[in-house]
Amino acid sequence: MKKYLLLFFGFVIVSSIFSQSNTTGSPVSNYPSENTNVNVTIFPVPVKNNTFTINSDKEIIDVRITNIIGQDIFKSNFSNQKSIKIVLNNAKRGMYIITILFSDNTRVVKKIIVEE
Repeated sequence: MKKYLLLFFGFVIVSSIFSQSNTTGSPVSNYPSENTNVNVTIFPVPVKNNTFTINSDKEIIDVRITNIIGQDIFKSNFSNQKSIKIVLNNAKRGMYIITILFSDNTRVVKKIIVEE
């Protein structure tokens, strides 16, 4: 019995090693890569009156804002704009994650704080 258990666990370990070494990149190939070289400015910081502006040196095509537990509170598509004014409806005080997608299929993820 011990011999079969050792054989089984050896098989599990070897198969997990080979499956990990064969993966390349992210699990979803269409997922945009994160770009840390783009200049993105968000103001005012912290966000007041549920309104803020995003400026970038690249063309923005999509903005998504999620709360800390992952719920989308804002999502919108844009037509290659470098400056966008965002108005959040009923956003509560707290920290949010903003994901900005650019026309070259790269993205930037930032944190924002909303005050009442």
